[in-house]
Amino acid sequence: MSGTLLANATCVAMEGRGLLIEGPPGSGKSSLALALIDRGAVLLGDDGMVLETREGRLWAAPPPHIAGKLEIRGVGIVTLPTSSAPLCLALDLAAKAARLPESATRTIAGISLPSLAFAVTAPDPALRAEWAMRLHGLPLPAPDR
Repeated sequence: MSGTLLANATCVAMEGRGLLIEGPPGSGKSSLALALIDRGAVLLGDDGMVLETREGRLWAAPPPHIAGKLEIRGVGIVTLPTSSAPLCLALDLAAKAARLPESATRTIAGISLPSLAFAVTAPDPALRAEWAMRLHGLPLPAPDR
């Protein structure tokens, strides 16, 4: 697969690992991404991602026409540095989030990705997203030697 576009998704990289944030318009994808960027994450894309398969992993990169653009609701569109990264976890903002969730998987283009239902309305969503990545996210691919 090369260059598949995924809509209604925002993505950031934390320590080189991609966090896919999915949900309907207005669900808080960009706000969660902005809070994570404030904590050191790097924008991969807002409201759309280009996905590629590399050595059995999904990699996320920004679509060229919106690369580096993030909408801050009620403020405007800002330009931020961007990158690409292997996807390691998906957060679903539309699903009902359990207090103690069980890990699930989401299949994109035939590749399984850990996935969690995630409530952005609960306290400290950025901190909880970081912990979700630590506990449920895939490790970085092994470096080529």
